[in-house]
Amino acid sequence: METLAPTSTYRHTKIRITTEHPTQFIDITDRLRELVSEAGIRFGLVNVQTLHTTTAIIVNEFEPLLLADFSTLLQKVAPCDAGYRHDDVTARTVNLTADERVNGHAHCRALLLGPSACLNVIDGRLLLGRWQRVFMVELDGPREREVSVLILGEGRR
Repeated sequence: METLAPTSTYRHTKIRITTEHPTQFIDITDRLRELVSEAGIRFGLVNVQTLHTTTAIIVNEFEPLLLADFSTLLQKVAPCDAGYRHDDVTARTVNLTADERVNGHAHCRALLLGPSACLNVIDGRLLLGRWQRVFMVELDGPREREVSVLILGEGRR
């Protein structure tokens, strides 16, 4: 029997997401599983990175009451109406746009959650615990968003 040498492979893609709420947890786990399957790797890594400063990537449980608790916690830690200096366009001098949003709270929330997650691929499948799901978290919606997905690994010819 002939054994084929493993080959290194990579795949990059972007997932486009349209959000509907100011704070929203969008489960992207199934999309990531499909991308891993299509990439044809046996062992490797999937790096999931948001391309926005007012979104985050997290790994946690998909349970509606828990997701509501997360939203409540974010509101307590970084309330929308706390008076952020970032929102004062008369004082701010950089990164201003014509359609500037009042979103200091969303930036502070994103700081707490983080912009990416790196996940293992074992035996051709995304390795997650029993209850783990991957979420893109919208913190300043509704908006159009993009998530970058880089899959690196060892495949077989």
